[in-house]
Amino acid sequence: MKVAVVGTGYVGLVTGVVLAQLGNDVICVDKDQAKVKMLREGTPPIYEPGVEEMLKRGLADGFLTISDSVKDATEKSDLVFIAVGTPQSEDGSPDLTAVRAVADEIAQGIKRYTVVVNKSTVPVGSGNMVEDIIRSKGVPSHLFDVVSNPEFLREGSAIRDTLEPDRIVIGAKRRDAALKLVELYASLERPMIITDLNSAEMIKYAGNSFLAMKISFINAISRICEECGADVADVSKGIGLDGRIGPQFLQAGLGWGGSCFPKDVQGLVKISERYGYDFQLLQEVININEDQTLHFMRRLDSRLGGLKGKTVALMGLSFKPNTDDIRDAKSLQIIEHVLGAGGAIKAYDPIAMPHVEKLYPKLDYVKSVYDVSEDADAIVVVTEWNEFRQLDLQRLGACMKQRVMFDGRRMYKPDAAKKAGFEYFTIGV
Repeated sequence: MKVAVVGTGYVGLVTGVVLAQLGNDVICVDKDQAKVKMLREGTPPIYEPGVEEMLKRGLADGFLTISDSVKDATEKSDLVFIAVGTPQSEDGSPDLTAVRAVADEIAQGIKRYTVVVNKSTVPVGSGNMVEDIIRSKGVPSHLFDVVSNPEFLREGSAIRDTLEPDRIVIGAKRRDAALKLVELYASLERPMIITDLNSAEMIKYAGNSFLAMKISFINAISRICEECGADVADVSKGIGLDGRIGPQFLQAGLGWGGSCFPKDVQGLVKISERYGYDFQLLQEVININEDQTLHFMRRLDSRLGGLKGKTVALMGLSFKPNTDDIRDAKSLQIIEHVLGAGGAIKAYDPIAMPHVEKLYPKLDYVKSVYDVSEDADAIVVVTEWNEFRQLDLQRLGACMKQRVMFDGRRMYKPDAAKKAGFEYFTIGV
């Protein structure tokens, strides 16, 4: 099939390279000329395992081309995916400025029947909005349909999630439009749910909000465990083996962040307000998450007797491993807290340091994880990168002012850390 994908971020670029890999003729579109140049040279503007290899293969095979024109790409395509950002507005609702702009440009390129696919995370009613924009530009209804096809990608495993999704959700008003997506995804042989536009849009928000709720729940339980002498890891395992609950997203830590959960949970709160429902449960999910890192830092502050004049070493900066994404990363919250209290930061991350350096150019960024601990008063484990798992903890602590470790991801066994001379603190124990 002939496919255009507008937007080359995590969702758009992954969608484009995978569809090209499946044998479709794909045009990836971006208005940013610097990104277009990089992509044409085979260099992705994001870090995601497997994307660069697929990008280069698609370009070499001729199944993938890069364009800066939405109109031209639409004219050549049967399906046009909208995969642009929908960041939070000041009031917490999704900002649909980019979606509206792309819909306007798509309308200029529709010359034959075209299926317009909303891949961006958008609130209920956005499919109708896109349809209204295109129709307002004089495009007759019989020449296009708008379909909702929400993504469920996890950064760090986005390629696999695209090729092996748990389910494919297709929301459409007309059966023929839905069948176009069924045909596109048929080779994946995965379960498909065909529903209406509003239900498809709600599935995305409801799914992410439920997962965020599980994380906030286990983090709330971790706070009780710290006070009563229980171990949240054992509690999590004990309840996760219940088939009605499941073990996924029950790992206590510093809380959820990234580009999806914060935006989608707050977005669903705003959607609820619009329809007259006070979603108090989700608001408390947000409150628990916001306090989790602050609680951890209060414990660090207490152990060090204040942070003024102290150096805190951060192991990891991205919001999760295998990505360079720092959107809503807990590292940023920790940096603000330490600097605000008069402390200093040393930092190491295998991928994400350049992005944090743009925000905090004066921090002490080091070249290896062993360098980060030198002259530090405490280490805080922020991101559970695999390269951190088998460290020589004796070597890590050898150059510290005092061997204090706050493990925000429960990466290390307490006995191993203590054997290496660390005073060890973690979540939920």
